[in-house]
Amino acid sequence: MNRSGIAIRKYSILIHRWLGVFFSLLFAMWFASGLVLMYWPYPGVSAEQRLEKNEAIVAKQIVLGLDEAAALARVEKLDRVRLTMLDGRPVYRFHTGRVQKVVYADRGEVFSGLSVDAARRVASAWTGLPAGESQFDGAKMEEDQWTLNKTVRPLRPFLRFSWPDGQEVYVSQVSGEVMQHTTRADRIGAYFGAIPHWLYFTPLRKETPTWRALVIALSLVGTIMTLLGIVVGIWLYSPSKRFRFPSGPSSIPYSGWKRWHTILGLVFGLTTFTWILSGMFSMNPMQWSPEFGPDSRVATAIQGAKWSGQLFADESPGAMLARTGQTGIREVELGVAGGRGVYLLRSEANRLQRVEPGKPVSTGVSLEWAKARMAEAMPGVPLMAVREVRSYENYYISREGKLPLPAYYFEYADAERSMHYIDAASGMLVESYVTKSRWNRWLYHGLHSMDLPWLYANRPSWDLAVILPMLGGCALCVSSVWIAWVRVKRKAAQMAAPRVSAQTSEPYSSLSR
Repeated sequence: MNRSGIAIRKYSILIHRWLGVFFSLLFAMWFASGLVLMYWPYPGVSAEQRLEKNEAIVAKQIVLGLDEAAALARVEKLDRVRLTMLDGRPVYRFHTGRVQKVVYADRGEVFSGLSVDAARRVASAWTGLPAGESQFDGAKMEEDQWTLNKTVRPLRPFLRFSWPDGQEVYVSQVSGEVMQHTTRADRIGAYFGAIPHWLYFTPLRKETPTWRALVIALSLVGTIMTLLGIVVGIWLYSPSKRFRFPSGPSSIPYSGWKRWHTILGLVFGLTTFTWILSGMFSMNPMQWSPEFGPDSRVATAIQGAKWSGQLFADESPGAMLARTGQTGIREVELGVAGGRGVYLLRSEANRLQRVEPGKPVSTGVSLEWAKARMAEAMPGVPLMAVREVRSYENYYISREGKLPLPAYYFEYADAERSMHYIDAASGMLVESYVTKSRWNRWLYHGLHSMDLPWLYANRPSWDLAVILPMLGGCALCVSSVWIAWVRVKRKAAQMAAPRVSAQTSEPYSSLSR
């Protein structure tokens, strides 16, 4: 090896060694907490849970018209409108981004918050525990450990109630809904899983730009550290076993913990590298890729009109529910598709029915209907492929089964080779991809979660495919922690001791880690 090659190898070893000293404990924590996070997620309230807990809508109580309710809410731009019950009364919920305004549909009052007793009833109904056993923990104006999610922040303040069995419920004074519910087990799991894994520590996570920058920076350092480790391990490995130890010839120039660290690095280094790299892509550094989800421009084009109460003038929500005889409906979403108003009825089991004002109940839209809407959304763009999707596939997958099936897939020959999925039940756009988001899907979810349809469909294949590399990565980081501890301890002792003119170095000191 020439002098330049020797210098490159020397400094690669030094950089990898000292990055390991400073960051090995952090990365060991990331791997260990990732194993916990696989089975104990960060607590939150899903749309499915909320639907299950909602009261059934009482149609005869709905008196206020949509235009009147929207005027009372003073909403200019709308993303969604829902009709639900709140403490025994029907309410319209007007959504603009993450902001929500609520108007009672019976007497036309703007919702201005719940009394403590009313909020206690809402919380008690959610847990199924007696209201009299709850403790009111006050109004929470600032984020705490369980209300850091960006989707719930605009809905503060929260009234928090707790029960002797450890359950805690947060009721929003903006929406009147339960926005967080945790159990003692949820919180313990989060402290060992999501919180250390995501660096979800309250003072840090409250400052979102700082938190994002820190996670990206640490992931970048980890990516460099593991890449250098792989390169160094390959450089040092000797297939001819040229290294000599008392125990015999060896392919690796170390013994003890360093030997095990090198072996683990050669076996699990690549998966460790891809896992830390994909963790960085989870933060979408420099906003290089569009967020996952429906393309807003295409979704707007599929709607074909702006939301207006006039789209439902032919039949009010109450009249529609009475006419169709639908009972047990927990939520009615008032959407727009193809320039027409449409009611989306959801029951306790999340069964969705579609009703256009004055028309019969439908279980969904046809492929021809979807083709017509997409032709309006993508005028003049050649259509490459269209088909019905009845099972999850590479770009349309959910481990929890939250993405609706069946769906309609459309692929276009535009510059981004855009792909879109329309829910066959609602007629709404639910997922879109362009070139960058396809790359991000694999660099993030593909490498980080191994979310392949055939793995998810054949568990525990997925569990084994994720756990084994993570255990190897965890062992690799733990060995690095021990080596770092020994090295720092030795350096500290050397600095404390008087300098001597000559020191005896250990064999292979130029290569030691």
